[in-house]
Amino acid sequence: MPQLDVFNLDKSKVGTVDLDPAIFEVPVRTHLLHTVVNWQLTKKRAGTSSAKERGEVSGGGKKPWKQKHLGRARQGSIRAPQWRKGAVIFGPKPKDWSYNVNKKTKRAALISSLSLKFSEGRMLALNEISLPSIKTKQVSEFIKRFELKSALIIVGGDNENLLRSSRNIPNVKVLKIEGINVYDILKYDTLVMTEESLARAQEVLAN
Repeated sequence: MPQLDVFNLDKSKVGTVDLDPAIFEVPVRTHLLHTVVNWQLTKKRAGTSSAKERGEVSGGGKKPWKQKHLGRARQGSIRAPQWRKGAVIFGPKPKDWSYNVNKKTKRAALISSLSLKFSEGRMLALNEISLPSIKTKQVSEFIKRFELKSALIIVGGDNENLLRSSRNIPNVKVLKIEGINVYDILKYDTLVMTEESLARAQEVLAN
């Protein structure tokens, strides 16, 4: 059974934790990672871009000049697309870009991402993350102490001090275990999990 060393915030080893090989030692299925990351990014698209077509632009009801005998090209409206301030032809309209991915695929991709982090040695376990106050310096010192380029920190429950202390650090993100996802795991260099969040993740994914 694979094991992971557990540290405290002072970078002192305080024990080890057993990992479920069915979650942290499975073959990495990159096509599933690709599928789920694309699904997550697509869901984030606002789809609110919009341009007015000929029937939606105000004005232009009167014919600019008569059809013939002026030596100019015929025109039907000053809101035609070739006119300044005219309509847009085949312009964007509000659209829902989201689509569905089944639960088994999302679960398998999440397990693959966890196995990838563990196999690459970019996973860190902490006994707990308890900050006495809201100070960005505390999280910055933790990042420097463990020499982390960027970190996704997963906690087991509410941790307001940690959340508010880290939100001004661009390379650090804090999530509750319920929000763990493939995109963030792959985006950040190191996955940091508390013993509580590790236990809950294994409990949920093992079922």
